[in-house]
Amino acid sequence: MEKIKLVLVDDHQLLLEGIASMLDNIEYIKIVGKASSGEEAINVVNELNPSIVLMDIMMQGMTGIEASRWIKEQNEEIKIILISSDVSEKLVSLAIQAGVDGYLPKKVPKETLVEAIKTVNSGERYFGKDITSIVMDSMYNSGGTKSKPMNDGELSKREFEVLQHVVQGKSNQEVADDLFISVKTVETHKSNIMSKLDLKNTVELVKYAIKNKIIDL
Repeated sequence: MEKIKLVLVDDHQLLLEGIASMLDNIEYIKIVGKASSGEEAINVVNELNPSIVLMDIMMQGMTGIEASRWIKEQNEEIKIILISSDVSEKLVSLAIQAGVDGYLPKKVPKETLVEAIKTVNSGERYFGKDITSIVMDSMYNSGGTKSKPMNDGELSKREFEVLQHVVQGKSNQEVADDLFISVKTVETHKSNIMSKLDLKNTVELVKYAIKNKIIDL
């Protein structure tokens, strides 16, 4: 069996080394790299091209979900399993939108973690039993989400989501919290939106949203 090349990502060194130690004696798994942040994970993945990235969600700076989105955009063949102590509907939904291949609570035993790695490596998705219902609910709910196709501005899906939040009067921090991205990323998206729509300020942005029925008066 060809070895599964694994990159581990966690900003807590003890947890990082703990997971590494847990998987170190499994003959068909090879840990090829480690990272302590989302930003570092992107660089490590680009350099090492692993089979799977096992990554924490809650980290300083770029979150695991945000890093997953970047990695998938650069190479969708790389599999990503997120691990978190939080299995809320919001996080699960955002993880699915980011295109992750697995999601596990941190409390799972070694056997479940290994099973998840093997399953994801084979091309299937793996979600912990206690969040399967959340995954299904998120999938069905996303199918009924109201959205407006963009034309003249050619905004990306993420830019449109940021636009919807901004025109509701939310601060950059509130938008970042709602979409589980960094404030810096919100600012970048806002700048891109303004440029694409040829608008100068938030007032013009709100007017645009009203005119195009993105929000209602």
